[in-house]
Amino acid sequence: MAAALNAQSQQGKLIEVASFGQNQPIGVTVAPKNNRLFVSFPHHQPYLYGLTEIINGKRVPFPDAEWNKYDMQNPDNHFVNVQDLYADDQNNLWILDSAPAGAASVLDKGNNAKQGRFKLIKIDLAENAIKQIYTFDDLPKEKSALNDMCIDNSKGLAYLSDPGLHAIVVLNLASGKSRIVLKDDKATIVQLGLKLHLDGEDVVDQSGNPFVSNVNGIALTKDNKYFYFRAINQTKLYRIETRFLADETLTDTDLSAKVQTVAETGICHGMIADSRGNIYLSDSPDHAIQYVTPDGQVHFLVKDERLIWPDSFGISSDGYLYLSASQMNRLPRYNDGQDKTAYPYRVYKVKLP
Repeated sequence: MAAALNAQSQQGKLIEVASFGQNQPIGVTVAPKNNRLFVSFPHHQPYLYGLTEIINGKRVPFPDAEWNKYDMQNPDNHFVNVQDLYADDQNNLWILDSAPAGAASVLDKGNNAKQGRFKLIKIDLAENAIKQIYTFDDLPKEKSALNDMCIDNSKGLAYLSDPGLHAIVVLNLASGKSRIVLKDDKATIVQLGLKLHLDGEDVVDQSGNPFVSNVNGIALTKDNKYFYFRAINQTKLYRIETRFLADETLTDTDLSAKVQTVAETGICHGMIADSRGNIYLSDSPDHAIQYVTPDGQVHFLVKDERLIWPDSFGISSDGYLYLSASQMNRLPRYNDGQDKTAYPYRVYKVKLP
């Protein structure tokens, strides 16, 4: 641990990239070809845009202003609730637009919808044009809550975390068909009794219910060999070889036997892999970012009091980790109606080791 802290003191400088007033950033990604930075925002009030490109520190609606208009009369060609972003190795931007059932403020102006609404959108960044939209018609939309995704072009698959189903969803990009795998596995479900304790308080809503999320953060190594995943209310990091996820003959029992426990990391929300196989993880209790090296050693990259619920990551070709600080635990729903957010919301970057 001393070596990790020493590394932090040498290079762990948090740099502000952009600020967004009262608009909460969630998804962050950086296109590896030209370092274009994209940031998404859920449909919370005040709503401005769902998806933006950050140019000279300013938000520009992407792919255009029309897609960013909130229009539940025409949800097929408008963003409903942009949850996650992923820039792949073929210069495409992937957008997960995910509004689970019961998300009243998102779906239908106050009435809890019984069916969620999901789409995965592929945009060619050379043309800034939408090329494909997947709608997950074979998922149980009354239960699903698609959260994060990674794209494996080598196998023609997308891997998505689904805390609602307590499972990983594997989407075939050619057929559009989904498979639900590792459902209720020890690696995809919460650790019973484990509460989030941040800023000196348990994260509980106004009814006294603790914040709980099953499998949430995920990461895919750059060689597409390993898929990392974990629940928020868990302390361990797991991985599985993607060749097993791609094998449709394997049962959940077969897959469970292939899951490896990588490291004990504590509470984590989001993660990403770099080109050297390091896995970067958010660390809310410590206001920090950790990373796990390929040999399973855990280090701190940076500690900073501004890292309040760091959530989503992107990596640029010039060696910076970009991240959002969503401050989820500061929202009124977890503070007896009081807004404890430290405005403005920001996106930061930090130099990689």
